[in-house]
Amino acid sequence: MSLQTPQGAKLPSSRQLAMELGVSRNTVLAAYQELIAEGFAEPRTKSGIFINPEILKQLSKTKNALQPRTPNSDGPVFKVKLDTPSTHPPEIHKPYYDWHKLKYPFICGQVNAKLFPSSTWIRYLSMALDPAHRNYSLSDDPEHDDPLLISTICRRVLPSRGIKADPSMILVTMGTQEGLFLISDLLFGDESTVAMENPGYPDARHIFLRSKANVVAASVDDSGLIPESIPMGTNAIYTTPSHQFPTNATLSISRRHRLLEMANESAMVVIEDDYDSELRYVGRPTPALASLATSEPVLYLGSFSKFLAPGLRLGFLVGPPSLIKILRQRQRYILRHPPGHLQRALGLMIEQEAYARHLRRYRSALKKSWQLTTDSIQEHIPWVKIYSTAGGTSIWVEVDASVDAESLASEALNQEVVIEPGNVYFLGDNPPTNFIRIGFGAIDANSIEPGIRLLGEIVNNHIGKMRCK
Repeated sequence: MSLQTPQGAKLPSSRQLAMELGVSRNTVLAAYQELIAEGFAEPRTKSGIFINPEILKQLSKTKNALQPRTPNSDGPVFKVKLDTPSTHPPEIHKPYYDWHKLKYPFICGQVNAKLFPSSTWIRYLSMALDPAHRNYSLSDDPEHDDPLLISTICRRVLPSRGIKADPSMILVTMGTQEGLFLISDLLFGDESTVAMENPGYPDARHIFLRSKANVVAASVDDSGLIPESIPMGTNAIYTTPSHQFPTNATLSISRRHRLLEMANESAMVVIEDDYDSELRYVGRPTPALASLATSEPVLYLGSFSKFLAPGLRLGFLVGPPSLIKILRQRQRYILRHPPGHLQRALGLMIEQEAYARHLRRYRSALKKSWQLTTDSIQEHIPWVKIYSTAGGTSIWVEVDASVDAESLASEALNQEVVIEPGNVYFLGDNPPTNFIRIGFGAIDANSIEPGIRLLGEIVNNHIGKMRCK
């Protein structure tokens, strides 16, 4: 028997078919139930089971109806959306997933798993499921963030940056990038012009471009963003004043005030990405732009990723209550809300000061790595330019003009040294190719000096090859 049976034909009784096939009647009944469930057959009261004529009509339209198909094949429906735009800017690419197995991972944007407070974090994850906290961890509430986490951000996190905020001004996000996406998706369009630092954060550039905004460059020097370099007619400026990304320069206090004056004069939105202000090793942190603003608000983005772990994806956005209300509604239909369990665990960790203790230990360990990396570069590659930094998790380095940073990074990776080429951070079609970024947040301290020594040899060999061409 096959589906070539005439349309609407009656199938044999289960007893008859079982006898013909030599199987149990239960087997036939199960097969018939499956045919009915999938629509190939239909039961008729007091008449039996019949081939579904509608199914046969549909199957007759194509000979390949029952052939297996590749679910991700690019058909005409998707082709327009899947085509890569010709203006697609470059992206940051990390080494393969097992980077931590390499000898010298000077990788940026990752953490040393040995420094993560695993036992502490597990304790608070467990505590977040205790009866007193369980409901907040397990409930689905897209209209509110965890009240304990919001309270601790207001009372213990923001005051250190000079910011006063109440709960209505805060939205918990899945890291800084979600906050950037929500702002960009709401505020920007094809008539918007967004300025960002050059060099600057490539992922922010991608987010703004996807909102159809026109992205323009603002210059950077050893004192951070140069306010006067922001083009006329700019609707918003995205800036990283605590540690300029990627140079790590700190925006001077005079420039902070000048930037806010310009924003007030031109009704320009200021987006402050304060991604790792706590990781400062020399002097005290300068006040956040958001703490200095007197009229036009600064949209402030904070993150827990840099000193807990980027994989936890927790951050927050501070802004006017009316804006936060709209962004929360939009967030609801993208990811609903960040996991309640993580929010409650982090809130408990901050409330009971375990977070502050970890931050002090982590900052102390990173300060040692920062000093080791700086000293090693000065010893083994003394002729390169190190851009001044008082904190952060990486060092921005300018090497010889003959260097091709992408080739250099590839050559280094072959010898298990991970560095990041710097050309991806620049706007424009012809970025400089002689900048590299050396991260020290993920590498063991005792690997730093030998790793930089080897990197110096790789750089010297690379320059020799480039000059011979």
